[in-house]
Amino acid sequence: MNSFLELCRHRRSIRKYTSQPVERAKLDYMLRCALMAPSGKRLNPWEFVVVTDVPTIRAMAPCKEYGAGMLETAMAAIVVAVDEKKSTTALFDGAIVAEHLLLAAEEQGLGACWCHIKGREDAESLVKKLTGVPENLTVICVVTVGYKDEERKDYDLDKLLYEKIHFNKY
Repeated sequence: MNSFLELCRHRRSIRKYTSQPVERAKLDYMLRCALMAPSGKRLNPWEFVVVTDVPTIRAMAPCKEYGAGMLETAMAAIVVAVDEKKSTTALFDGAIVAEHLLLAAEEQGLGACWCHIKGREDAESLVKKLTGVPENLTVICVVTVGYKDEERKDYDLDKLLYEKIHFNKY
């Protein structure tokens, strides 16, 4: 990508992946980017479980009735969990970290998608059981990763919701 704007414009949620495995170097790059995400008081309340075992990824797919189908084709998944007792901003910090993962995947020529888990007790229980995430941590999401098996149009800059922007006052 030539600029951050182009990276953001091109990054879309990808829910279908090819069967090509994701190289460890690309996952490592994504994780390095995530570890540089901002964090309140630099407490870094996050933990990651990187899952490349395809049967485990597929076993996570039924964690939710809707919104987890991308786990049926993903070749890697990164569980983002946080320790809410460590920081009052843990949930926000975890969301920022997940966004870093999504953008880094796009930069590496991969597709990625956020699979929301937080607040869905059954989903969180299944993900924790399959990945060994300790009970004291909160699973925010699973970021699916893989080579794209679908194309999505870039965002049209002329159709962005500029009316949502307010300067100085609402």
